[in-house]
Amino acid sequence: MSGLLSRYATRSLLRAATRRGYATVEVQPSQEWLAKREALKHHAAETTNLWRRVSWYICAPGIIVAAIWVRNAEAEHAEHEEHLKEENGGELPEPPAYDYLNKRVKPFPWGNNTLFFNPKKNKDMSKVEE
Repeated sequence: MSGLLSRYATRSLLRAATRRGYATVEVQPSQEWLAKREALKHHAAETTNLWRRVSWYICAPGIIVAAIWVRNAEAEHAEHEEHLKEENGGELPEPPAYDYLNKRVKPFPWGNNTLFFNPKKNKDMSKVEE
């Protein structure tokens, strides 16, 4: 038992001893290592330029085209809604009352409507009687 304890004590002392993680002799890097380092820097510069070009010449025009497409689609949607409002006396038509929509088993703590209720977009559930 005593031998076992002394072995553990020796191991813990060896582990606790500080070790230097650096060399004490100054060594000049080899030419092979310097060449690899320069090749790595050159590759990093080329890759950076590639992705910079991809960002400017592919992503930026793509974002602009997508923004224009969304703007046109939303303008068409707004025109369609205005047309529906004109046909129905300035109000949007009431959507069909499906049984599976807007079910309330019990009221929310803030009432029957959603937390971020928007009267222009959401159905007012406080007026609905079931």
